[in-house]
Amino acid sequence: MKYFIALILMGLLTSNYVLAKFLGICPFLGVSKKLNTAVGMSAAVIFVMLLSTAVCHPINTLLVKQDLEYLQTIVFILVIAALVQFVEIILKKYMKALYNALGTYLPLITTNCAVLGVVTLNVGSLAEYAQYGSPFFYSMANSLGAGLGFLLAMVMFAGVRSRLEGNDIPKGLQGLPITLIAAAITSLSFLGFSGIIEGMGLI
Repeated sequence: MKYFIALILMGLLTSNYVLAKFLGICPFLGVSKKLNTAVGMSAAVIFVMLLSTAVCHPINTLLVKQDLEYLQTIVFILVIAALVQFVEIILKKYMKALYNALGTYLPLITTNCAVLGVVTLNVGSLAEYAQYGSPFFYSMANSLGAGLGFLLAMVMFAGVRSRLEGNDIPKGLQGLPITLIAAAITSLSFLGFSGIIEGMGLI
């Protein structure tokens, strides 16, 4: 259980996939202008991260048995794209309200490198996960932590950008420049959590 908590906290704070590993930067900068869109995108990302991990784990086991590890990246990309399309079809047919809320963001997840990054890093950490118990369980835990970290980063940055809208920003810094500066300052706030996992004795 300690390692489970450690994985959640690492994905959420100390090894945030957006602000520490720089994965998922495109939606982080492009979909964080408003809080509701940031939350909607994040919810869709969390769902697809968990689903992709659950599906790619047994597929990776099959690839390893057949000595086809070199196909992992391309197979994972195809699986993620197929899952996103499948989820979109199911939501559109059976859960219209949820589709209307998330349908706009689901196609964007196909090209979200954070999802592919989580799946790939989970595969690379299977030996480490096996030391603590079930590799599948801890892969799912890592995906959950990564998704929650994505949500936290998006919500925080949406709040920062909403504050910036009411300020008089120099013309040369308006738009993307001030957005990147704000993102850098936001990421610096996570440095305060360095060493928290070790300090709590979770690893």
